[in-house]
Amino acid sequence: MEISSPQKIHIQDYNYNLPDDRIAKYPLTKRDNSKLLVYKNEKITDTVFSNINNFLPENCLMVFNNTKVIQARLHFQKTTGAQIEIFCLEPCIPNDYQLNFQQTEKCSWVCLIGNLKKWKEGSLTRQIKVNEQIVNFTATRAGSHGDAHVIDFEWDNQSVTFSELLDAVGELPIPPYLNRATEEQDKQTYQTVYSKIDGSVAAPTAGLHFTPEVMKSLKDQGMKLAEVTLHVGAGTFRPVKSDEIGDHVMHSEFISVQKSFIEGLLKFEGKVIAVGTTSVRTLESLYYIGVSLENQKQSHLHVSQWMPYNDSNNRLSKKDALRNILAYLEKNSLSMLIADTQIIIAPGYEFKIVDGIVTNFHQPQSTLLLLVSAFLGNNNWKNIYEHALSSDYRFLSYGDSSLLLKD
Repeated sequence: MEISSPQKIHIQDYNYNLPDDRIAKYPLTKRDNSKLLVYKNEKITDTVFSNINNFLPENCLMVFNNTKVIQARLHFQKTTGAQIEIFCLEPCIPNDYQLNFQQTEKCSWVCLIGNLKKWKEGSLTRQIKVNEQIVNFTATRAGSHGDAHVIDFEWDNQSVTFSELLDAVGELPIPPYLNRATEEQDKQTYQTVYSKIDGSVAAPTAGLHFTPEVMKSLKDQGMKLAEVTLHVGAGTFRPVKSDEIGDHVMHSEFISVQKSFIEGLLKFEGKVIAVGTTSVRTLESLYYIGVSLENQKQSHLHVSQWMPYNDSNNRLSKKDALRNILAYLEKNSLSMLIADTQIIIAPGYEFKIVDGIVTNFHQPQSTLLLLVSAFLGNNNWKNIYEHALSSDYRFLSYGDSSLLLKD
């Protein structure tokens, strides 16, 4: 029995006209000068982001995604002169992010390849300078992985890590809808001020509005702040191309959450405010990981795309789900939960943990807009987006943001 069937939702119902001049190509010089739309009790208030603490519930826990965007685009040139771009999506061998970044001789990644038709066979090699040392860096196609490819990387200097190679020659992958090349300033402006853990190929952009001053004001006001990690994949930019969203396949994303965070969340009785849709997906996935542990003891923790929409997966209380995670961590002597999630949050979804969201204004016909609609209910997203468009809000990654509260 299904509690709801979002598979039949027509993505065209989540379309709106977004003129190109409303897409912010660059961020504001001062991040917290951006506009903030506050939606509470079905009323809209316009303010600036530096005032966000004035609109938050008194007893709330704000959850931030501390992932850091890596310089994931690599460029090679064939002897024929053809330019090949390799876009690193996720580690393959070893499949642990941190272990992969620490490799000093070779590693493999799942990648997208630009100009693939020009690279039929053979390896690509370029000579680069890393830490004042010359390194011969080679890429070899090693197989397919869905609509992507597995690439084996090798280099001839064992004092250089893969992370250092990316820092030396990689390009930061800014969103394609900005329609411009990556610039030097993007290395700072396309990272949150609290980014720590390397792994994302896209920024958790709601967090781009936070400054040290805003963070300090939140702490001074007694707000509880916590961090989780979800490495954002390129699929976050993938539009829903199928008519019904049931035919859309969500990308899988790596999440890690400290045991101490789970313990704190279990005890917390106030409102949970997720900073960004990535934090929403992480928090809501925790519930279904707890459900999975209730149903079957498993070593690989994964939330499948449609798991939330089956009634049998929604009978556990939030606290029991979190207790299951803690029991799993304690049994295995783990201080951190590692899992991956394909969760799709669309109208019909019942939120288990999140009470409020800080989020930017998203692309038409995107899974992120579906998530916002699911949270707001009753197609309220249309009124909010119409107001934002008529009130000169800037859209998408470098644009303005909103604080969405149910009450």
